[in-house]
Amino acid sequence: MTPFELMEPETLGEALALLDPDDVSVRPIAGGTALMLMMKAGVFRPTRLVSLRRLPSKHSGISSAANGDLVIGAMTPLSSVEHSPEVARAAPVIPRAMRRLSNIRVRNVATIGGNLAHGDPHMDLPPVLIALRGEVLAVGNKGERTIALEDLFTGYFETVLAKNEIIAACRVPAQGATRAAYLKVTTGSAEDWPALGVAVAFAVEESTIKSARIVVSAATERAIRLKTAEQALAGALSTRRRSPAPAMRPLPKRSVSPISGARPRTSASSFASMCRARCAKPCMMGRIPAMEPAADDDQHHPRRADRAFAAAARST
Repeated sequence: MTPFELMEPETLGEALALLDPDDVSVRPIAGGTALMLMMKAGVFRPTRLVSLRRLPSKHSGISSAANGDLVIGAMTPLSSVEHSPEVARAAPVIPRAMRRLSNIRVRNVATIGGNLAHGDPHMDLPPVLIALRGEVLAVGNKGERTIALEDLFTGYFETVLAKNEIIAACRVPAQGATRAAYLKVTTGSAEDWPALGVAVAFAVEESTIKSARIVVSAATERAIRLKTAEQALAGALSTRRRSPAPAMRPLPKRSVSPISGARPRTSASSFASMCRARCAKPCMMGRIPAMEPAADDDQHHPRRADRAFAAAARST
């Protein structure tokens, strides 16, 4: 590891002043769980790291606004988000997803702001927060701006954040009657990186879906919404006896594509069928707010998942 300068500012303004928009080797560091791996692998060689660990406690708190919005400081550890009563009340799908996000050691150190700013498509939180209409507050020398999570990611490890911008907070609007669920397919254990992640959120009124948000990630270059499928689900019935999943059938074969160069190679047609097949279960789970996957669910078992994917591809 090459030597680098470590700065530890005590205010957000001081941290911003230490960043250089023209030098890619200068970066802010929050928990550092991902950045340290990149440094050890020699992928990233910093000349200066600006640690955010000494920022005031307001940047690592969780609160509920008067209008029901959930506000999470960017420096909040993922484990704090996982066990927060405020998060559980406002958006129970978040702590449910957290239980299988890497391992407890990582969740104790990694922060929600760093998790989102990293831009890694193989993450569990981005699709969940996009489905919940989440936003981030980004702060820079020119002021602050609010960015919808679905607009934050632009490509593989790429975001709209400037090199001298820092995420200060994440906001999840009040969910009301929205029901949400998240499932992922892994090639290893349930806590492993997702090979495919699917998040759904339904706004339901008297057993009828008024609007839907469906987000896929990990197998794509960034977390993306399946807007055609969302439109197909609008107006569908969603009850304990009737799943809205059949409305997913018209999902166009070219509506979503896997990461280019991915192995094993998957055609856009097969990948669309795979997404359609894997979206069915979270659509069913989205009907019942209290329902969550068992620890040994099929989607976490690589062989069962592979068979489901193959069957979906053959049915195209």
